[in-house]
Amino acid sequence: MNIVLLGYRGTGKSSVARFLARKLNRKLFCIDELIVESAGMSIPKIVDELGWPGFRDIELRIVEEVSGRADDGIIDCGGGVVLDERNIRNLRRNGKTVLLTASFETILKRIHRDPNRPPLKDGLSFEQEQRQIIEEREDKYRAAADLLVDTTRGKPQETAMYIVRRFKEMAWI
Repeated sequence: MNIVLLGYRGTGKSSVARFLARKLNRKLFCIDELIVESAGMSIPKIVDELGWPGFRDIELRIVEEVSGRADDGIIDCGGGVVLDERNIRNLRRNGKTVLLTASFETILKRIHRDPNRPPLKDGLSFEQEQRQIIEEREDKYRAAADLLVDTTRGKPQETAMYIVRRFKEMAWI
């Protein structure tokens, strides 16, 4: 059974995924890295050349491929993976999903203005954009989650250990 990490930017998905992979001795699949590798260009360049719909098409293909071949892996998803229900269906075929959350203030502190992430919305301040996107995705995140974990106060290693403990309690691993 795969452990699939979902959540908005700045919730700790990548850090927690690395700890989980090491702790459980599992292969790590980072969807965004696989997208960059597949496209042969950075995420900003993909969005520049293909737009967000083009990026989402590549994401769908990568999620489908990873879901088909990952077995007992850790899958670190990009924040927008929940925008296409097909992604969630693919990820749940052989996995349980963990939604990582954090307070809005914590997310803002963690992400700042990342040059590797092009804006999703034009005409908004950085803070307004983040708030609006989180609000738009909130229901999709929660609907996709088998387990919800708040990372506002915990360190990534503590979060990873909590996830392992919960997965064992649920007999998922």
